[in-house]
Amino acid sequence: MLQELTNLETDGPPIRARMFVDGRWGDSMADGHAVENPADERVIATTTAGTAETAAMALDAARKAQTAWARRPAVERGQAVQALADAVRAHTDLLARVIVAEQGKPLGQAKGEVGATETFLRFAAEQARRIEGEILPSDAPDEEIQIRRLPHGVVVGLTAWNYPLALAARKLGPALVAGNAFILKAHEFTPLSGLALAALAEQVGLPAGLFNVVTGDGRTLGRALVEGADMVTMTGSTRAGREIYAAGAAQIKTLRLELGGKAPFIVMEDADIDRAVAAAVTARFTNCGQVCTCNERMYLHRAIADEFLAKFTAQAAALSIGMPLTDPDLGPKVSRGEVDKVEALTAASIAAGAEVLLRGGPLRDGAFAKGHWMAPTVLHTTTNDLR
Repeated sequence: MLQELTNLETDGPPIRARMFVDGRWGDSMADGHAVENPADERVIATTTAGTAETAAMALDAARKAQTAWARRPAVERGQAVQALADAVRAHTDLLARVIVAEQGKPLGQAKGEVGATETFLRFAAEQARRIEGEILPSDAPDEEIQIRRLPHGVVVGLTAWNYPLALAARKLGPALVAGNAFILKAHEFTPLSGLALAALAEQVGLPAGLFNVVTGDGRTLGRALVEGADMVTMTGSTRAGREIYAAGAAQIKTLRLELGGKAPFIVMEDADIDRAVAAAVTARFTNCGQVCTCNERMYLHRAIADEFLAKFTAQAAALSIGMPLTDPDLGPKVSRGEVDKVEALTAASIAAGAEVLLRGGPLRDGAFAKGHWMAPTVLHTTTNDLR
């Protein structure tokens, strides 16, 4: 799979993104999604559509692998995760280009994501020495109370498309170090990063079945995985979180749900305006604004609002937009749907009375005739009820 991923930037036929289950790369009979390069709309890969049967195979393989894995000393498990982190570092350029090809973030930011992936894995590996229990005194004579920390069993991870490699690693590393097996259900927009991570896990010798990557429809495949897992960790939309919560309710499933938010950026009257503006631009426009913890809205003290807005708007207007491999400030949005969504929100806000300080919007001409491009827009309002 790693060799196939080196061909994403060529004009050759799309690669076949096969699933990785029980240590084997396999196809299903049904075609899944076409993976599109957001910068030029070229189909770079096709996935296979996992089914409930696929979920059962992955769950069975993971459960068998987990039993032996949990018997290994935690430090040994941590060493295996450290080896995976080493492999990530050694393949930084390839992994960054995979992220660029399927997700669209500028190359420098993609390399930053690879670095974060390595950090998440190393942080998890270093916790191996800290999996500790407790011995407590009892009220009864001749009795000792022990608290031991045990793995859940099989952990299913569902990841978002905005940081497809880092989010997978942030879930995978702790699960493995704690003695669990892991199944990644990769997002249909960005499955290649997770499959690349699986290829590296295979390369460093993780046991078959311990880390599986499947692709397919979230409601069919995802529901089957959620119902069969011992724990579910998901990063994604609030809608998907509700569905997972409902699917796991019958078994009172252990869930970790990281859902969407509306993080505010607050600037008080005593702020260093130039530093605040620089931070606000970075927090708003990193990854083309596609970050769950980014600067979603700004609250400005009246005393500094005019100065801040003038400088923020000027810096937003000066951001470079271009092909991700040239490392501009902004690459494309991940999909046509994301462009349409942001444009609709912008139009609704303007119609409701927002003042337009900078009108960007979709770019569809010239060098941007192909791809999902959007220039920054800055809106100002004194109410808090616009979408």
